Amino acid sequence: MHSSSNISPQSGSLLISKPFLQDENFVRSVVLLCENNELGSFGLVLNKLSIFKLDELLEGCELLDKEVYVGGPVEQNTLHFIYQGEKQLEDSVALGEALWWGGSFTELMDKNKLGLVDMADYRFFIGYSGWDTGQLTAELTENTWIVCDNAQAKNIFKSEPDDLWREILKNMGGDFQVLANYPIDPRLN
Repeated sequence: MHSSSNISPQSGSLLISKPFLQDENFVRSVVLLCENNELGSFGLVLNKLSIFKLDELLEGCELLDKEVYVGGPVEQNTLHFIYQGEKQLEDSVALGEALWWGGSFTELMDKNKLGLVDMADYRFFIGYSGWDTGQLTAELTENTWIVCDNAQAKNIFKSEPDDLWREILKNMGGDFQVLANYPIDPRLN
C-alpha cells in the first residue's frame, strides 16, 4: 500500500516531504513523481500555487483563467500539465489509474476550443522538480521523503493545495497520521 522505505519509487508515486524538511522549495510539499530512471527523476509539486493564471502566461488562452502551480524550482519558464480520467491526448504518459502526464498542448487547446475536454480535470505547472542520477535515492536513504503509492492520487484534484500534504498523511494512517499534525515550527508548540 505505502512505504517510506521504497528506494526506487515508480512513476505515479507521491513524495511527501517530512515535516522537518527545511528546503523552502519543498516545505510541506507533495510531489507527483512523473519519471524515475537511471538518468534521474522528474516530478511536479502538487500543492504550491503560483501567482499566475494560465491566460497570463500564454497568448491565445484568453478563456483559460486557470490557476497555475509551481511544479518546482527547475526551469520555471516551462509549462507542464497532468489530468485525470480517460486518456484524452495522444502523447500523454500514464501515471497510474486515471492519471496522465503531458501530451500535446496544441492538441489540448484545440480540444478545449471544441468543448471536448473539461479543464477542471487538468492541472498546470510552471517549472518542475528534478533530481540527477542517484540524487533522489540518496534523499530517500536520508529519510527526506515519505513515498506513497498512487492510490492517494485521487486527492490531487479534490483537495485544496494547503490541505493536500496533511490529508494524504492522514489517509496513510498509522504513524503518518501523527506526522500530519506536526507543527510547522515545533518551537512554537
